[in-house]
Amino acid sequence: MKLTPLFVGALTLALATSASAQTLTIATVNNGDMVRMQGLSSAFTTDTGIELNWVVLEENTLRQNVTTDIATNGGQYDVMTIGTYEAPIWAKQGWLVPLDGLSADATYDVDDLLPPIRDGLSYEGKLYAAPFYGESSMVMYRKDLMEKAGLTMPDAPTGNSSAKLLAP
Repeated sequence: MKLTPLFVGALTLALATSASAQTLTIATVNNGDMVRMQGLSSAFTTDTGIELNWVVLEENTLRQNVTTDIATNGGQYDVMTIGTYEAPIWAKQGWLVPLDGLSADATYDVDDLLPPIRDGLSYEGKLYAAPFYGESSMVMYRKDLMEKAGLTMPDAPTGNSSAKLLAP
């Protein structure tokens, strides 16, 4: 089984800060994507000799535990699942290191990241977290019905502009 470059990159970053680690502790959210990621553990261990200890928590519990751990310099976790909320705040606090090495990795093109996702994981123009997945929203509508109702969809609709169009 081939390990994804992101998984290897995240673990390589953890190794850089825990050079003598024979076991890495990974705190992650309890969802299907992270369960699939855990399935890569044996291949990683075979390739590196490093064991992975997964701490799987519900999202709110994970956020509370990892924030407490990093804020107090607890060192309980080597790799953590964080989101666009934490990344810029933690980077500003100096709790994260920029992922400058990703742009030099030929297998991972940071320019492929959607700008809003990349910006959400950055601070002062530097990327501090790599997305495993991203979420977005869109508005789909029938142009013929909009025209019939005398309405025009803005080129870049916002939640407020869409709500006004839907109001009776």
